[in-house]
Amino acid sequence: MKLCYDVLVIGGGHAGCEAATASARMGAKTCLVTMDMNKIGQMSCNPAIGGIAKGQIVREIDALGGQMGLVTDATAIQFRMLNKGKGPAVWSPRAQCDRGKFIWEWRRALDRTPNLDLWQDQAEELLVENGEAVGVRTIWGVELRAKSVVVTAGTFLNGLLHIGRRQYPGGRCAEPAVTGLTESITRWGIRAARMKTGTPVRLDKRTIHFEDTEEQPGEHDFHQFSYLRSQHALKSLPCWTCYTTPEAHDILRADIANSPLFNGQIQSTGPRYCPSIETKLVTFPDKEQHPLFIEPEGEDTNEMYLNGFSSSMPMETQLRALRQIPALRDVKIYRPGYAIEYDYFDPTQLKHSLESKIVGGLFLAGQVNGTTGYEEAGGQGTVAGINAALYCADSKPFVMKRDESYIGVLIDDLTTKGVDEPYRMFTSRAEYRILLRQDDADARLTETAYRLGLAQRDRYDWWMQKKLSIERIVQFCNETAVKPSEINGALEALGTTPLRVSCKIADLIGRPQITMNALADIIPGLRAVMNAPENRKEEICEGAEIRIKYKGYIEREKMVADKMHRLEDIQIKGRFRYSELKEISTEGRQKLERIDPDTLAQASRIPGVSPSDINVLLILLGR
Repeated sequence: MKLCYDVLVIGGGHAGCEAATASARMGAKTCLVTMDMNKIGQMSCNPAIGGIAKGQIVREIDALGGQMGLVTDATAIQFRMLNKGKGPAVWSPRAQCDRGKFIWEWRRALDRTPNLDLWQDQAEELLVENGEAVGVRTIWGVELRAKSVVVTAGTFLNGLLHIGRRQYPGGRCAEPAVTGLTESITRWGIRAARMKTGTPVRLDKRTIHFEDTEEQPGEHDFHQFSYLRSQHALKSLPCWTCYTTPEAHDILRADIANSPLFNGQIQSTGPRYCPSIETKLVTFPDKEQHPLFIEPEGEDTNEMYLNGFSSSMPMETQLRALRQIPALRDVKIYRPGYAIEYDYFDPTQLKHSLESKIVGGLFLAGQVNGTTGYEEAGGQGTVAGINAALYCADSKPFVMKRDESYIGVLIDDLTTKGVDEPYRMFTSRAEYRILLRQDDADARLTETAYRLGLAQRDRYDWWMQKKLSIERIVQFCNETAVKPSEINGALEALGTTPLRVSCKIADLIGRPQITMNALADIIPGLRAVMNAPENRKEEICEGAEIRIKYKGYIEREKMVADKMHRLEDIQIKGRFRYSELKEISTEGRQKLERIDPDTLAQASRIPGVSPSDINVLLILLGR
């Protein structure tokens, strides 16, 4: 066996799997090192993919030729499009998956990827020579050498699990922690700190009183994650909702002294947007109930995930509180919830390519950068894998812009602002979310993926067919006029104002009461131009309608993004000694010196750097 590679990926979670497949597809000889080949892509917490902004990230991974969307579609047991009652800028796909089948579908994807080897082992030491990462040494003394190294170790770095006052080392429940690797990285000057996350109790389905819950079925329209239109292979299953009770709250409050979060046992910060049940009780003391979601772990298992009841309280306390909830009065559990503390590295020490600013050829992705979520990890892994392969070829790094993708927003926020709690992506974090819709990630990224070698010719052709079909519909609607006499009766029936003079079809579609499908039934020729391959017809028509209906908003946001690009084009790295710039505020000098931004636009997004500081830099540049 030859243990020398172009790219070495450490960790077989969502970031590691995407990084390894991306670099291998680009032609780099890649090795993925994982502690357990039977837990590739393990869903450590909720067996669900997507959600608000997270679903958009998965669509972007798919458009870049990644695997998460395909694996999700193949193993989904429920699909929903969130926020459909709002505008398309915030529509977000979400799927509940079969946890076990998800692992094996990922394993099959890795096994089918050319240029990719798997190695089951545990990395213990990062090997660095002349300031460059050159490989790792494992706990068995094996040296794997490479031109670039991607670390995607998740929550395993010095992981410590907590249930009540009990604690023990682990990266996940019943899995060992990784020791030594953090120290071998920080000895080179890379800063590390600690964060905390947690997971809920798992329930036995046979002991739940579903008559005291509300069923939440999935949706069965054309929406899914991958643009390649793969079919859902598994049967759709419902989820259920119920609520905590004041009696359950009383039991939890009475034992709060044994909560690791409140007795001083856990010092690190947890995710603000996925709080434990005990944190909810302390933060919202007046609330008498909190929603819970009972979600299946697979189509053939009795194990259920209790979303909304993350906890590190003692096991007995968790169980007694659960049994105060009517639907769970006789519940049995497979295991209690727990919290986990782990190491992460300061992401402001990374370039936008996710390469370390300190150790060349070292890339970091996923929870080791201070994020939370499978989707955020997968997006970072994709970018890190791409850039690790480009690094081996001495090529220009691949950097995603904020108006190009949610992944670009995520990475810019991490590298520019850093983190003081686990970072989670939301649509509200993106200033260009009308441009970053879930329906158009293929329009934004597929051609780039094809140029990089990530997307194959069939994916590129698949996108071009969709692009041409959408353009044909948009052109027809922009050019074809209708007369009042032809359509006013139908307009009144649809509850909208009749026409006084002729107007273009596009102007009618712009009205909130009108859909393209409604007009297709009354305007000759529109139905014909909307005709598309049956398995893509609804997707193409939806894409065309969004472009027409929201044209003004889209164009205005593009104009704002173009103005910001002017600052993105002004390179400032290495041009200033910030500590000597007395014209800039003290905080601004300190932040600029610590982050050392590449462009003026990045500098403008650093917390503590004011608009007047940016104006000073522009003046000094003679702009």
